Amino acid sequence: MDFTALLNTIIMLFITLVIGFVVNRLGILDEIASKKLSRLIVALCQPALIISSLIKLPFTVENLKLGLITLGIGVAVHLFLAAIAFLICRPLRDIDEQKLIEFSIIFGNVGFIGFPILNSLLGERGLFMGAFFVVSFHLVLWTLGIAIFARKRNDIKLTVKKIFINPGTIPCTIGFLLFLLKCKIPEFPGFFTTTLGYLGDMCTPVSMLIIGALIGRRNLLQFFTSWKAYFLSFVKLIVTPILVCLLLKVLGFNNELILFMTTVCALPPATMVSILAEMYHTKPEVSAQLVGMSSLLSVVSIPIVLKISEFIINI
Repeated sequence: MDFTALLNTIIMLFITLVIGFVVNRLGILDEIASKKLSRLIVALCQPALIISSLIKLPFTVENLKLGLITLGIGVAVHLFLAAIAFLICRPLRDIDEQKLIEFSIIFGNVGFIGFPILNSLLGERGLFMGAFFVVSFHLVLWTLGIAIFARKRNDIKLTVKKIFINPGTIPCTIGFLLFLLKCKIPEFPGFFTTTLGYLGDMCTPVSMLIIGALIGRRNLLQFFTSWKAYFLSFVKLIVTPILVCLLLKVLGFNNELILFMTTVCALPPATMVSILAEMYHTKPEVSAQLVGMSSLLSVVSIPIVLKISEFIINI
């Protein structure tokens, strides 16, 4: 495990987050601009990142098997996290905050923050696995995730169309089909893969700027004194990744897969929690605080958790 590359990546993410905070306070990246950039990422950059990652490796039976195993275990891990989140959040009295924390525990920021970290740890193979994990992310998000927001609400409906046609499943399907096509066309045109790469590379810096701007819009005293944000951060960043690491170790999975799953579970909540909170009017200001605080603390927690996981893997 290359911790030097990992630390360099995390420091880069943190600096970009701080820049987002500063430009928000200067009035350059305001709330309107943040929302537009969020839509741009979801509609354009994230799909490009997913497709680009799925077609990086050549088509082989081994790679196909690796991807499908990652997809299957990804769904299982999301459901495991959902069970933990449901039990932990039940005592919370505020139904909206209960939903936000439950959602945040289940879904991590894999596409935006996770990809550069996976690249520093596992290279292109990590990005390839990450793309298949993102497929599982969207399968669960547009079913169970929407069901969480719809709880005790009559205005939010989980439809078949939302499950199969959404900003996540469409690029996942396109990317998977292109990956299968590589058995006939080993290399796609350079302009095609390069364009996808450029668009996908925008995800990480822009998303960190948005998270920094979310922090900048909050009162710093309130931001740093919310016990619920610290509670979420502890569960999401420390408890769940270590539990997943121990569980996969006991079940006998290989070291690469354990490291991968531990890493994606150690990530802060997905920015989708803020996007959906805004869309469904579910305390978006609280979601921003939860995402912002967890993202900030993850700069310290991710190296610690991965060091613990290294010890567990080598037992």
